[in-house]
Amino acid sequence: FGGENRFWLGPEGGQYSIFFAPGTEQVYDNWHTPKPIDIEAWELTDATSTQAAFTKEMKVKNYRGTELKINAERQINLLSREEISRELGLTLPQEVNQEVNMVAYSTENRITNRNDFTWNEKTGTVCIWMLDMFNPSDSAVTVIPYHPASEEELGAVVTSNYFGEIPSDRLVDEEGILFFKTDGKARGKLGMNARRTKGIAANYDPISKRLTVITFDVDPSAVYLNQEWNPEKDPLKGDALNAYNDGPLEDGSIMGPFLELESCSPAAFLKPGESLSHKHNVYHFVGDEASLSLISEKLLGVSLAKVKNIFYNNR
Repeated sequence: FGGENRFWLGPEGGQYSIFFAPGTEQVYDNWHTPKPIDIEAWELTDATSTQAAFTKEMKVKNYRGTELKINAERQINLLSREEISRELGLTLPQEVNQEVNMVAYSTENRITNRNDFTWNEKTGTVCIWMLDMFNPSDSAVTVIPYHPASEEELGAVVTSNYFGEIPSDRLVDEEGILFFKTDGKARGKLGMNARRTKGIAANYDPISKRLTVITFDVDPSAVYLNQEWNPEKDPLKGDALNAYNDGPLEDGSIMGPFLELESCSPAAFLKPGESLSHKHNVYHFVGDEASLSLISEKLLGVSLAKVKNIFYNNR
């Protein structure tokens, strides 16, 4: 694991899992990241000072015993300030633009079916799974805007029990925005379905004065794979957005600590030779809180003063 933006394949758990061997109990001791997305190298196919492209042929076996042959491709581009503004629809006053340091990049990710059979519900399939790993802090908060509506209309607002229920002093739901405490001290993961997410999420750390924003493709009408560590769950009802806060395991050891913002593509039900693409962008803004708050209010619909104090005001 590691890397600020990494290409993985899902699902992690469930009937189509590629992280658990067939027939094994889906618990941490049996969890293994497939080597092609963990330790094996990619081939660099093109590079300049602002972009790089990679490709890789890989094979993964899923929980149903199907071996999936996959070609994966990645294109990463550094974005200029002008491109950042255009991609986000963000127009900042000149004085703010000068006060805020920023760096951002776009990633285009594609997988192609290299098998001689169609990936379907019987064989199982995969999805593109993008994970951004960042430093936690005692004051860091993940902010997730969503479409408010009834559960009958859009489904549950959040799946908050991937690794046990996230307690209320770490997850606050205010109509239209979720706030998740990301201090690296309590392991917890949440998910949001494709109808709820707005295709954007963020993390604010008032200690380092860093606002990190991710945006990603989302298709509310598509099928997303269930990634929970539970083969009893419907494999075709899953989340498009995930957020994670690291913390100690039962034995006291810890992987990080770190926090993550994640997105997934729809399920790759592909015929031989067919491809699926997924775009995922990362933006970092560093500056004084007042300037960063203008960005947060525009993109997330909330001031950073509120973000910073949300877990104090809700005690």
